[in-house]
Amino acid sequence: MNASCVTLDDIVAAHRLLRDRNPLVQCLTNTVSVQFVANALLAAGAAPAMVDNPEEAAGFAEIADAVLVNLGTPTAAQVESSRLASAAARAAGKPWVLDPVGAGGLPWRTQVAVELLANRPSVIRANASEVMGLAGAEGGSRGVDSSAHVADSVDAARSLLDRAEVVAASGEVDHIFGHDSVVKIGGGSALLQRVTATGCALGALTAAYCSVSPSALIGAVAAHAHVAAASEIAARSTSRPGTFAAAFLDGLDAVDESALRELVRLD
Repeated sequence: MNASCVTLDDIVAAHRLLRDRNPLVQCLTNTVSVQFVANALLAAGAAPAMVDNPEEAAGFAEIADAVLVNLGTPTAAQVESSRLASAAARAAGKPWVLDPVGAGGLPWRTQVAVELLANRPSVIRANASEVMGLAGAEGGSRGVDSSAHVADSVDAARSLLDRAEVVAASGEVDHIFGHDSVVKIGGGSALLQRVTATGCALGALTAAYCSVSPSALIGAVAAHAHVAAASEIAARSTSRPGTFAAAFLDGLDAVDESALRELVRLD
């Protein structure tokens, strides 16, 4: 794969479009994360809609600008909604993001995630263990936590590009794979790992950015850059997870062109 083909200018432009267009993101996310994800979208400049029932999922996907499917706490009803919403998004030409929480660690949700790949997500956003689990490799998954390094998931991520436009593997350095390139994003705060739902929020922001960006690759990179910058801003004011959660939301709001150019580390 070639080196990064996404520039800081691309990220800045995507951020400007996000704020200008205020995209509506349908979130089928886990019960632990609902409020935090909604607030993160609002703080970043998007609009959340937590429509996850089978009766409305497909119809709302046609209305929304983008869809997030997060398998953190799947129920039979939410899985059915995820199937309907992702299919409707694909049919309507809307971007949708799959966050296969716990893939590889629990058989049923892993199978659900594999089935959803038939609707070809714009982005698979996961940690290294989940990427490997979804691809059928042995990733050593521990539920929502990753026990594998991103570097270990490279081959698995590339194999998933047959079923998705982009694969984003989160870690100390995020790796975002397109069909002919890989973008690495460093920085961010270690406190992100000590607050629940920050990864879920990243998935939702990835969907939002994909809806305003010229490609899913740029959208995924811009979302990861926004989160990394926001977390660094938040960490300037606190070193504790409780206050960091609130400061992170403020950081998402505070990110602007200057912050992106100062804090984002692309490779």
